Amino acid sequence: MRFPASLTWLAFPVYVWQGLGVRRRTTRMLPAQGPVMHELAGKAPDISLLVLGDSSAASVGIGNSEDGLAAQLAVLISRRTGRAVRWRAAGFNSATSGQIRDHVLPNLSADPWTHIVLAIGTNDTKNFHSVPRFKKEFGGLLYGLRAKWPEARVVWSPVLEFTRAPAMPPLLGKILEIRATAMNRMGERLCLERGAVPAPRLPITNPEQGFASDGFHASEAGYRAWAEHLVGLVLAG
Repeated sequence: MRFPASLTWLAFPVYVWQGLGVRRRTTRMLPAQGPVMHELAGKAPDISLLVLGDSSAASVGIGNSEDGLAAQLAVLISRRTGRAVRWRAAGFNSATSGQIRDHVLPNLSADPWTHIVLAIGTNDTKNFHSVPRFKKEFGGLLYGLRAKWPEARVVWSPVLEFTRAPAMPPLLGKILEIRATAMNRMGERLCLERGAVPAPRLPITNPEQGFASDGFHASEAGYRAWAEHLVGLVLAG
């Protein structure tokens, strides 16, 4: 039987206590240095890739953006198709679905993106947003993307498994994982209803290699595994 996410509110004091401890111990990492948009040569027609979302889209956890999710995904797409790839990473530290919907999406130029990858939901989960709030904000983000780029293939990468993050104390990880499971169920439903594609959850097989020094964001190897996990689904359409 599924444990209702609403019951995790009973563990809210534990969440606050352990969450503050994690925040004190963890160094706040900045977005990676380097380009946030680039082009790879190849044959026509070109593929235009937008990776939009939170700190993962901003390649937080590594030094150079060319080793981040957007850049590595673009390289894989180019290798598989032989086509030119133009990519942009629009990621922001601590961003939630509502912030991307309200403050980022309206200010993105209407470039003709053919493929959009969403990396969002982690902060909604760790900030203890309710599932109804996530439904409204993430659902609104999907509506906005479909309205602005009706022909783009939109792929959402769901919330990662909190219990596998080295920075998470076991109890806090379990509390957040219950909420992440509920968020992912709602996110998958919204994607299917609103013309997006929910990706399978990224399997984390080697946390020591896949996470950065803060134990929460991805390492270069983690972003590479993430890109390899998504590329087939991004191109499937």
